[in-house]
Amino acid sequence: MIGLLQRVSSAKVVVDGETTGAIDGGLLVLVCAEKGDTEKEADQLLAKLLSYRVFSDDAGKMNKSVTDVAGGLLLVPQFTLAADTNSGTRPSFSPAAAPADGKRLFEYFVAQARAKHAVVGTGVFGADMKVSLTNDGPVTFWLQVNPK
Repeated sequence: MIGLLQRVSSAKVVVDGETTGAIDGGLLVLVCAEKGDTEKEADQLLAKLLSYRVFSDDAGKMNKSVTDVAGGLLLVPQFTLAADTNSGTRPSFSPAAAPADGKRLFEYFVAQARAKHAVVGTGVFGADMKVSLTNDGPVTFWLQVNPK
């Protein structure tokens, strides 16, 4: 599974004119399931992102996690992160999980996040989403957990 983390001062997702998820300070995470991913990879990615130290401590060093700062999580399904861009000028999405698997794993990921973290908003799987954010830093990290 792939998670593209962006430290934000605010972020929101709008679908058909309605806000489906919004946070103040925290992490906007674009989430992608790849072929072969299971709940195990989802759990590993969630554990890593909840403990990933991207927020500043009193000395200005990135030593605090989203959990430490009680920040929000905005989880947005984003299958295009699995794109194969190695040839040509059109990406191939063959590395991405099938839509049914991707939706199941995203919903599982969200449920697990809500069980472990106080503030969790989401986008909508398969929807045309409008995502807006104010990237704080900017700070952006790519996390990937590969199936074994």
